[in-house]
Amino acid sequence: MIVYKKPHEIEMMRAAGRVVARTLRIVSESIVPGKTTPRELDALAERLIREAGGIPSFLHYRNYPAATCISVNEVVIHGIPDDRVLQEGDIVDLDFGVTLNGWVADGAWTYAVGRVSEEAQRLMNVTRESLMQGIAKARIGNRIGDIGATIQRYVERHGYSVVKDLVGHGVGTSVHEEPSVPNFGKPGKGPAIKEGMTICIEPMVNQGTFKVRTLADKWTVVTADGKLSAHYEHTVAITKDGPDILTSE
Repeated sequence: MIVYKKPHEIEMMRAAGRVVARTLRIVSESIVPGKTTPRELDALAERLIREAGGIPSFLHYRNYPAATCISVNEVVIHGIPDDRVLQEGDIVDLDFGVTLNGWVADGAWTYAVGRVSEEAQRLMNVTRESLMQGIAKARIGNRIGDIGATIQRYVERHGYSVVKDLVGHGVGTSVHEEPSVPNFGKPGKGPAIKEGMTICIEPMVNQGTFKVRTLADKWTVVTADGKLSAHYEHTVAITKDGPDILTSE
């Protein structure tokens, strides 16, 4: 069942979203090539979230062991923070949710570690732009399929593939709510987009094949061919005036 939010509830989610955005910015600015580890980034993110009065939504969710998912290079999503040192040329996806006063916002961004290759930068640029094109379709009168179809068309036109085993989702008082928000599909299909809907749109885009596999830890999802992947996510509210991005400062 899709839960439609009232304006004051959307404002509560926006407050959580601002914590997401601020934490993403500060944590990303702390990355030093050849020095910083994902575990250090996770600790910083958790501290910032708690100092803002929030709770890390991912910590212990379905037994997940950290406050954030930190996915490097070929890791698509759900990378568990570890002690590897991030190196010049890596790309790193920071992904987490914040629960503030009972309301959740969820966001992710992929960052370059120092200077990256032209190929890695292009992948990031295309993925980020596919998110914004998907958000532009999150309007009353459209359907969820219009979002995914737009993302898929843009990504594939640039020679990349969208992950099909993992999708975006509704969000509100819990991390995952209805509806599912695929990054692929057909226009005019899926649930109608209505005022008060709050969703996470999060394209996961691979340099090579769309196929993925899950590692033995049962969380970490990697590209099947070992090529790079990028991931961007915003929490978006549907209003009569159009999509409203809640995960921005």
